[in-house]
Amino acid sequence: MTSTDVIEAILADLGQSDDLGRKLLLTLALFALAVAARWMLGRLVDREVEDAASRYRLHKLTSYAVTIVLLIGLASIWLQQLAGNLTTYLGLLSAGIAIALREPLSNVAGWLYIASRRPFDLGDRVEIDGIIGDVVDKRIFAFSLMEVGNWVDADQSTGRLVHVPNLHVFVNEVSNYTQGFEFIWNEIPVVVTFESDWRRAKHLLEDIGERHAAEVAPEAQSQMNRASSRFLIAGGAVTPKVYTRVIDIGVQLTLRYLTRARERRVVEERVWEDVLDAFAQQPHVDFAYPTQRLYYVSANASSQDQPPVAGSRGEPPVAGSRGEPPGAGSRG
Repeated sequence: MTSTDVIEAILADLGQSDDLGRKLLLTLALFALAVAARWMLGRLVDREVEDAASRYRLHKLTSYAVTIVLLIGLASIWLQQLAGNLTTYLGLLSAGIAIALREPLSNVAGWLYIASRRPFDLGDRVEIDGIIGDVVDKRIFAFSLMEVGNWVDADQSTGRLVHVPNLHVFVNEVSNYTQGFEFIWNEIPVVVTFESDWRRAKHLLEDIGERHAAEVAPEAQSQMNRASSRFLIAGGAVTPKVYTRVIDIGVQLTLRYLTRARERRVVEERVWEDVLDAFAQQPHVDFAYPTQRLYYVSANASSQDQPPVAGSRGEPPVAGSRGEPPGAGSRG
């Protein structure tokens, strides 16, 4: 008996040879219609919609709609004879699927959460599970980020796409840099020596901060007011501030200012250039940095007869001419 005879015998026993052929033809026709509909709708969207973001969303929507219609059609073709026992069948099927496809189902649930609660949207900069990036795609099972940071020493793109399963929104916190309020606070610590005129240095930093904040302050204040109506955010000042602190090598002046999340590195560069130019014109303001001093004791002199000398020219071992602490500046 040939393989064809075996197949025909099986189909004859089942009494479904004609019915099976009809279902297969209907299934192929349904798939062909779905592909044609998807192609026609895509062409229509590309021709009529100019905005890239809107075009992307419509492509996704049409794809989901065609897929749902296709699944409904397949169910109507293949489950006609199971209508009487559909409840039992679906119960057994769902139990098996829940066990075998736990993570994919969790990803679908995560997609529903993202679509309904909208913790982030396309274009937002987010951090999840230690990964920072801009959201460039959202799908049923995962969303994609254009990675930021990592080995790049700034908030700039690495060029890598990171695909994150949707279930991570349930097990990890999601930090959104741009939702509702597109600005972040950045801080730049500047350390001057103890003998510097630190009040003058602080005044210079305040002027520099106000000069850069003037570009974004009105928009930042407006966004903060709008965000406070949606989130429990206390509306505060958006003006820069300089904080004073004493550390081991000098006086630390920390400039705190607002900047757009994607412009942090650029603005920080401008601020530092202004600080370098301003301090260079101040004879009584010097940057502080850690230093080391080596002291030498003559091999023929005892500690009681002769004090130790510093360096190669016999300077006294005091740190500076006025008794300031060692390592406290570029001139001490």
